[in-house]
Amino acid sequence: MSNSKIVVFDSKEIRRTLHNDEWWFVVNDIVSALTDSINVQE
Repeated sequence: MSNSKIVVFDSKEIRRTLHNDEWWFVVNDIVSALTDSINVQE
């Protein structure tokens, strides 16, 4: 069973995984969803 899930925020996908009973989110996905930036590493 996979503990990874994809959630949708404002039509953007945010990857997350369950680790030690806590949800961990991918920061790049969150920054992209909040800023509408394509390249969040700059």
